[in-house]
Amino acid sequence: MVHIGYTMITEQAGPRALVDHVVRAEEAGFDFSVVSDHYFPWLREQGHSPYAWSVLGAAAQATSRIPLMTYATCPSVRYHPAVVAQKAATVQLRSQGRFRLGLGSGENLNEHVVGRGRPSIEVRHEMLEEAVGIIRELFGGGHVSRRGRHFDVDSARLWDLPDEPPPIGVAASGERSCALAGRLADLVIATEPKRELLASFDRHGGEGKPRVGQLPVCFDRDRDAAVRRAHEQFRWFGGGWKVNSELPQPDSFASATQYVRPEDVASSIPCGDDPADFAEAVRPFAEAGFTEIALVQIGGDSQPGFIEWSAKELLPALRASLR
Repeated sequence: MVHIGYTMITEQAGPRALVDHVVRAEEAGFDFSVVSDHYFPWLREQGHSPYAWSVLGAAAQATSRIPLMTYATCPSVRYHPAVVAQKAATVQLRSQGRFRLGLGSGENLNEHVVGRGRPSIEVRHEMLEEAVGIIRELFGGGHVSRRGRHFDVDSARLWDLPDEPPPIGVAASGERSCALAGRLADLVIATEPKRELLASFDRHGGEGKPRVGQLPVCFDRDRDAAVRRAHEQFRWFGGGWKVNSELPQPDSFASATQYVRPEDVASSIPCGDDPADFAEAVRPFAEAGFTEIALVQIGGDSQPGFIEWSAKELLPALRASLR
């Protein structure tokens, strides 16, 4: 059984709207939800970037069933891992055990704002591994002090701990991050339906653990309008992780994608209102072995219509096609 999730994408809606959207998603029958954790939108046209953790707190209060998850938080530059541990424990308590902590090595777009520079990918992986160790130790209770290669912790303790700590997911895009996820994580996160990523995750200890993918889609009864919106707000998506993780500003993404055409975007993102097209885009994730797939509806103002359509048409069609 493949579970279908809903994405609160902070880059395209304000905090009140995001909470309203996830409430609607819960009512519509989505199996889980994830939230992006950004400081900047990818493109100016998206127009938003509220603080994801405040959104999560409000979402935990406003919903009762739907699981919540960061997709993904970088616990090593913009945030110190000891602070991430406190935030995650609090959301787990507030949501009554519905939270999972998704972690990744971060994008320059969001992490550069604290002025610490951009470490190499090797160093970012080292920082992520050290951060996961600190977070897990704090989840275990008691005082934590350490002098690490990248982080210091001075007698930290979480005073409000859930009975069950949040499961930790790690984002993977290559062999080294898959190895890290396999060793350290309770689940893996990936945005590409590559079977080899999950095979690597399994080889390094991930066998039997959940694997969560994510797919952008653009619903609109007018397919041409959907293609235009997808191009306007998501033309950056095809740049690939090596590019998207390094560019520092929305204007950088605008420059890098100036020659991307609407038809280029429509070739990789399902657009319109035919559930069969969306099912065809989801299928590679299921065939690769993903157990959960979070859909990203493009366009903040289009969320209510997408969620209503999903309840009536898309979710039944996806569940039938993925049996």
